[in-house]
Amino acid sequence: MSEYVALIPLFPAASALILALLGLRMPRPAISLLACLSVFGSFLITVGYLLMTLGVQLPGFHALPLDGPPLFRFIDSGGMQIDLAFRLDSLSLIMCLVVTGVGFLIHVYSVGYMHHDRDYSRYFTYLNLFTFAMLMLVLGSNLVVLFIGWEGVGLCSYLLIGFWYERKSASDAGKKAFVVNRVGDAGFLAGMMLLYANFGTLNIQPILAQVQEVPQGSLLLNLIALCLFIGATGKSAQIPLYVWLPDAMEGPTPVSALIHAATMVTSGVYMIARMGDLYARTTWVLLVVAWVGAMTAFFAASIGLVQNDIKRVLAYSTVSQLGYMFLACGVAAFDAAIFHLYTHAFFKALLFLGAGSVIHAMSGEQDIRRMGGLGKKLKITTWTFAVATLAITGFPWLSGFYSKDLILEKAFETNVWLWAIGISTAAMTSFYMFRLLNMTFFGVSRVDPAVHPHESPRSMTTPLMLLALGSIAAGWVYSSLPHFISGSIWAHREVEHAAVHGALPKVLAAAAVAVMAIGWLLAYHYYIKEPDTPKRLAERFRRLYKVLLNKYFVDEGYDAAIVDPLKNGSDRVYTAFDLGVIDHTLDSIAAGAMETGRVLARIQTGNLKAYAAAMLVGAVLLLSIWVF
Repeated sequence: MSEYVALIPLFPAASALILALLGLRMPRPAISLLACLSVFGSFLITVGYLLMTLGVQLPGFHALPLDGPPLFRFIDSGGMQIDLAFRLDSLSLIMCLVVTGVGFLIHVYSVGYMHHDRDYSRYFTYLNLFTFAMLMLVLGSNLVVLFIGWEGVGLCSYLLIGFWYERKSASDAGKKAFVVNRVGDAGFLAGMMLLYANFGTLNIQPILAQVQEVPQGSLLLNLIALCLFIGATGKSAQIPLYVWLPDAMEGPTPVSALIHAATMVTSGVYMIARMGDLYARTTWVLLVVAWVGAMTAFFAASIGLVQNDIKRVLAYSTVSQLGYMFLACGVAAFDAAIFHLYTHAFFKALLFLGAGSVIHAMSGEQDIRRMGGLGKKLKITTWTFAVATLAITGFPWLSGFYSKDLILEKAFETNVWLWAIGISTAAMTSFYMFRLLNMTFFGVSRVDPAVHPHESPRSMTTPLMLLALGSIAAGWVYSSLPHFISGSIWAHREVEHAAVHGALPKVLAAAAVAVMAIGWLLAYHYYIKEPDTPKRLAERFRRLYKVLLNKYFVDEGYDAAIVDPLKNGSDRVYTAFDLGVIDHTLDSIAAGAMETGRVLARIQTGNLKAYAAAMLVGAVLLLSIWVF
């Protein structure tokens, strides 16, 4: 084989197949080794291509961008010909590094976290399948292959969120994720149909080339971009289709880390960045993307201020950070969106895995009001969680500082109100994350005396330390490769440079650091120095607190406006039409047949003399008719 791109998704796919067929017969160490090494193999190949881009020559590795030869003809019907083919360029390379690198650490962590679970092989089967689907998504050279991965991650999220299906809340959360994403996927399919109908192909690069021939801001481009964006709002949990993601915490904690950091929720951001040349030629759709992202970021951050479940705080944090990425896409800063996606993968995976370490130490407890003072017993978990907290809040020179600062700068260039929402969101992010850190690891212990917290095993703490290093250094590494992915996004135009000059970028960065520090100090004051103050504030602003605690009652609103009417309507249709018409008609036919049988049965007396008499009478009648 002259190049190895196809092996990147093949390794986890093969592992998933082997585990599905033979996993129940394999010992757990063999399952762990196979599952982890398959993802690590994909990671090594991805690193090989990264080294090629940095000038290191490796045998068998070709320079990027690389359009691999089609593996086979996937669809050949009428005039449509779709190949199963992959494209590796700097954009998909960054995504593969995130999926395989962070995904490998989550796999290793899972070995310790899921060690006692009875469905160990099923868990790793799903996890490898999830990795394979995401790699198909980011490597697909056409929208059909991308959509296969798109639906694959949707299926795997359903399987993994509802992994502990015996628990009703978990099975309901899995179904919720599946149904909500189908709504978004309908929009994505509509966009694909419009693309094929108007451009005659679903291959991404030819589409982006033809888009340049369409007038800027045409209704067709806006409509296609809007349909694709609807799909992105489902996968990447934006208003109004974000409601599935907070409930995704019902799955095992490593699954939450994989979904929130490295796989499914990043797919919408990636898709829009991949179609960047199309979106750049729209007008009002870019504004829609920017404002939906900004409002989602602000909305989710406000909910995170008062949540008490350690994983639910992080879930709303993910929704908010994804909002930042869409804000960047909406101001055509697609490279900034991918930059934040890349840094977010490290610190969000670390936060979720750190939360899993806390839950493991607390024997399943997730309420931060029953924690406190854990830093004395969970030293590795504490300092790694603190690093991730500093990174996500934008502490200077950590990874989140570089990417979030770039997004805010690009937003300021476009619309000062978008920047204002973004900087307000940054302040809330700092407050709720340091609130989470303080209530969990510092202050007075509120741990149940029956619980004896202890540090997690090395298989869990080692990934935490490696992700902490990534949370520190990821921003430096990416910043040292200026315009690394710009060529993949802006394939048909010159890269646009920042319009902000002089001292203004430093002023904007200083403002971001200032709001981060204010949030940090407020969280320290309210949850360490005066821990009774939040209760008084909640009592004083009872209505606002209730609204935030209950997530603006959005789920209840959806239930009242959509779910309950559908259920009640279905019940009425079942009663009136299914039972009243269909069942009644079939029952009537059956009853008529039975009654006819009963009437005919009376003729069958079994008396031979009666049969002979009847035959004689019939013969006489026939003879009379014939004669007369």
